[in-house]
Amino acid sequence: MKLNIALLPGDGIGPEVIDQAVKVSNAIAKKFNHSINWVTALTGAAAIDAVGEPYPIETHNICLNADAILFGAIGHPKYDNDPLAKVRPEQGLLKMRKDLGLFANVRPTFTFPSLIDKSPLKRERIEGTDLVFLRELTGGIYFGKRGRKDNGNTAYDTCTYTRDEITRLAKKGFELAMNRSKKLCCVDKANVLESSRLWRETVQLMEKDYPEVKVSYEFVDAVAMRLVQWPNSYDVLITENLFGDILTDEASVISGSMGLMPSASIGLKTSLFEPIHGSYPQATGKDIANPLATVLSAAMMFEDAFNLKKEADLIRKVVNQSLEKSIVTEDLSDGEKSYKTSEIGNWLSDQILK
Repeated sequence: MKLNIALLPGDGIGPEVIDQAVKVSNAIAKKFNHSINWVTALTGAAAIDAVGEPYPIETHNICLNADAILFGAIGHPKYDNDPLAKVRPEQGLLKMRKDLGLFANVRPTFTFPSLIDKSPLKRERIEGTDLVFLRELTGGIYFGKRGRKDNGNTAYDTCTYTRDEITRLAKKGFELAMNRSKKLCCVDKANVLESSRLWRETVQLMEKDYPEVKVSYEFVDAVAMRLVQWPNSYDVLITENLFGDILTDEASVISGSMGLMPSASIGLKTSLFEPIHGSYPQATGKDIANPLATVLSAAMMFEDAFNLKKEADLIRKVVNQSLEKSIVTEDLSDGEKSYKTSEIGNWLSDQILK
C-alpha cells in the first residue's frame, strides 16, 4: 500500500520524537511491503520564524492532500513568556484544527503492566484502567469571542456551542462505546453553565438511538476527583474543549509518564495523530525526550487511518518489549541506565525488522 503522510515536526522536542516515529514507520513499511511518501511542513514557532505565521497556507495544502498527518508538538518559551505577543505558536494549532475540521480528539489512557508501579497512584487504584476521552476540539471557549474593556482592566472569554457541534462529537462517543464496554460518561458543568446544559440535553436526546449504551452524566469537578480515585470505573468519556484539555492531561499521569500516551484528532477532511505531551523546551536538542507517545501515535495512525491493524499491533508489541526490558529514556529509568531518544527509535526499528 502507498501511504501519503504529512509530517509536521513542530517545535521543541517535536522534531526529535517525530524522527523516531518515522524510523519505526519506515521499518513497518519495509517489513509489510508498504511505500510511505513523507511530506514535511512547517507549523508553530518554527513556522513563525520562517514565514511569520504559525500555520501557513502551504502547510494547510500539504495536510489536505495527505492521507493522514503525523504531528510533533507546538510551543516556545519566547512566546509563552510574552503576554503581548501578537502571533503565537498555539494559534497555529487552533487554526489547523479549525481549518481541517478536526473536531474530535481521541485520547486513550491505559496502563502498562511493567510500569504499573511507576504511576504516582497506587497499583490497586489504577490496575485495569483502559479509558478513552473524546474531547471536542473546534468549539467552546478557545474559539469564542474574547477581548478586553475598561482600558484593559477587564478581560472576557466566551464559551459557545451549537447543538450540531455537540451531536457530531457525541455520535463518535456512542459509536466508540458500542465497540467497547457500552458505557458512556458525559462530562459537563450543567449546574452552572448554559452551554453545559445544552450538552446534557443533546446527549439525553441521543440515548434512544443507542439503547445498549449505559449513559452517565457527571460534573467536571467530580470527574477530576474520580480520575485519581477510581479511573478504571470509566470507559468512554465525552466533553467540551476546555474541560477535555484539562482532564486528559490529568489522566495522562496514570500510566506513569506523559511521554507514553498517544492521541488522534478525527476530522471532516483528514485525521491527525500526535503525542499528548507538549514541546518540552527544557529537553530540546538533548536527545533525552521519551519518543514512545509519538511512536504509539504512529500505531494509531496505521490502524485508524489505513486499517492496518497487524502493523499497529507490531508497533505496540515492540514498545511493550522495550518497557519490559527497561530500554527507556530517563523519565522512566528511576536512576538506572537510561537510553537516548534516538537509541530508543533505533532499538524499536531493529526489533520490527528481526
